[in-house]
Amino acid sequence: MKYIVRAVKYFIYICVLVSIILLVMVLAHFVSSDINVMFKEGWKSVAKIALVFAGIAAIYPLFGYRRLLAGVLGELNGLHDDVIKCMEERGYRLESEDGESMTFRSRSLLNRIFRVWEDRITVTKTLGGFEVEGLSRDVARIVPALEYRFRNPE
Repeated sequence: MKYIVRAVKYFIYICVLVSIILLVMVLAHFVSSDINVMFKEGWKSVAKIALVFAGIAAIYPLFGYRRLLAGVLGELNGLHDDVIKCMEERGYRLESEDGESMTFRSRSLLNRIFRVWEDRITVTKTLGGFEVEGLSRDVARIVPALEYRFRNPE
């Protein structure tokens, strides 16, 4: 279900973004406001473009989200506060906590808007360290930061 919600969000996001670009172009008189002049086949072209956007939005969540293990040696019980501190240093705040799992959200409203409110990072305690799940680019930044922090505790 989460996958479908993400795909729909990205479809709407892409459509709104392209609509804003087209609106600016119409207001600047770079293109005609008539759809039949703006696009070669008029509304048929709009439907084809929307279909392409739907395809992109359907595929993006496959590559845009990932789950990685941050390998941490030693006892994990005393690292709870250090994980929160590390995430706060990277611009996240603790949203919720559920036993072995902590969920963080971005503190920046602008980041949340640009990420279509899909800025949630989940850190779960596992046998070999912490499993980090979220946007690929965020996970790629957070996992090395956690590993470095717990290998070099000062």
